[in-house]
Amino acid sequence: MKPGCYTALITPFSDSGDEVDRRGIQKLVDFQTSQGIDGILAVGTTGESPVLTWDEHHAVMETIIAEAKGKCLRLAGTGSNNYKEAMAASEHAAKTGADGILMVDPYYNGPSSLEIRREYISPIARALPDVWVIPYVIPGRTGAQLFPEDLAMLNDAFENLNSVKEATCDPENMKKTRSLCGPDFVIMSGDDPMTFEMMADPEIKAGGAISVTSNIAPAACAEMVRLLNAGETEKARSLNEALSPLFSIVTVKTREKTPFGEVECRARNPLAFKTAMRILGMPCGPCRQPLGKMTRKGLETVIGALKTVQAKNPEIIMPVSEFFGVDIDARLEDLSVLEGLCYDEY
Repeated sequence: MKPGCYTALITPFSDSGDEVDRRGIQKLVDFQTSQGIDGILAVGTTGESPVLTWDEHHAVMETIIAEAKGKCLRLAGTGSNNYKEAMAASEHAAKTGADGILMVDPYYNGPSSLEIRREYISPIARALPDVWVIPYVIPGRTGAQLFPEDLAMLNDAFENLNSVKEATCDPENMKKTRSLCGPDFVIMSGDDPMTFEMMADPEIKAGGAISVTSNIAPAACAEMVRLLNAGETEKARSLNEALSPLFSIVTVKTREKTPFGEVECRARNPLAFKTAMRILGMPCGPCRQPLGKMTRKGLETVIGALKTVQAKNPEIIMPVSEFFGVDIDARLEDLSVLEGLCYDEY
């Protein structure tokens, strides 16, 4: 895998959520490639892969790979907690023309790092030598973790495995990965709020990001990554600060009142970003169940982040206005735009 900024593309649905919006996918890909993104990830977990049928999964992947051909690098999410499904999806991605496949650690059944390496990653890397195989380590979502030691063994064993999407939120784990895998191994941030730190820290030296935020701000995210890879840290720091309100809504946490006391409610990716995209007037649609809507407090947090960026750094989301022909200021003040985007009560 090459360093750079890759967008983990959301999957747009019809208003009911029942149908995949194929034309919406094409528009989103065209927006991304017009803004200089280095690559697009199709049907990752941000693309709601767990709630797509396999027919839908393949169709979304095929649409993105075809639309982005010759414009940027193309990755496909093919991970599963079922090895046979992961192998079939990976073979389909390779046949369709993907440059690389992203393989999330198997969730719920919780294999050990040894098993992830031997029973999951290795057979697929061996079977598909012409595509990059990119492990995706996110224990907070999967309950499993490929350790740096096993990742280093995979890197030694396979020429097509030279990178990882790192979302452990653990700098020490990242530093160990760099130490064991060597200077040429590509560590990609899978956690937007940590991208700057991961790239600027010489003991981690990440090469870029597979980003959620770049769904809305591809040019700014890609420029921040380019600046960091060029050693222009202070310029990148300014962009990081400008983007920080958007980074902050990857997961939105609120305290909500119930008849039995307060509880924490976490609106997890991609709910907040799809909500933001709907507010801005981009092709999107709702999330599929069991994801649902924001709480009212959560929606206010998303609106606040968008208004902050628009007030302080309007250039960050100006390309959305230009490409999709929307008046962002008007939409941020139009209460009718918000109808149906949150629950009326907890």
